[in-house]
Amino acid sequence: MKFLTTTAIAALVSAPALAGGMNAPEPEAVIPAPAPVIAPAFSGGDWTGGYVGANLAYGGANQDVDGNGAVGGVQAGYLYDFGQFVLGGELGLNAADVEFDGGAGNADTLHTLKLKGGYDVGRTLIYGTVGAAQSSGTYLGTDYDETGYLLGAGVDYMLTDSVSLGGEVNHSRFEDINGTGDDIGITTVGANVNYRF
Repeated sequence: MKFLTTTAIAALVSAPALAGGMNAPEPEAVIPAPAPVIAPAFSGGDWTGGYVGANLAYGGANQDVDGNGAVGGVQAGYLYDFGQFVLGGELGLNAADVEFDGGAGNADTLHTLKLKGGYDVGRTLIYGTVGAAQSSGTYLGTDYDETGYLLGAGVDYMLTDSVSLGGEVNHSRFEDINGTGDDIGITTVGANVNYRF
């Protein structure tokens, strides 16, 4: 009986200690690791800045003389992005190999200085051009060096923040070549690549 009483008292004394547990450690709060930040290849849509590049085009002569051939060279320019609209200028220095039909001659150069204005669609820029063009070569057995006007349109697409690829159509017109009263128009369709900085 004494044994039972001692056991009962011991059970009653230890019951409160067991009720609260053995002071089990609380679990540590788990803080999730932040997701890794990956820099995008393209931050998108700002065309502001200078650029240099190269172009290659097919040129077709028309007006008073027909012909065709290659035109290619380098260009440099600057654009300013106003948010939705982009405005800038570009200088192009191009060699040409446009042969006029019937042995009338050929165009050896086709340099351009143009104003570019367009619409910013993020990675894509749709634009028009207007400006001056200069061509030299031979016409009817005589060397010529003429300045005329240029109109055109194009589309550029940003592959990365610093490299863009584009296509452009331009029409240059030169009037009264060497006082003959003949006009020469040269329309070019080509591609360009630019490095932007």
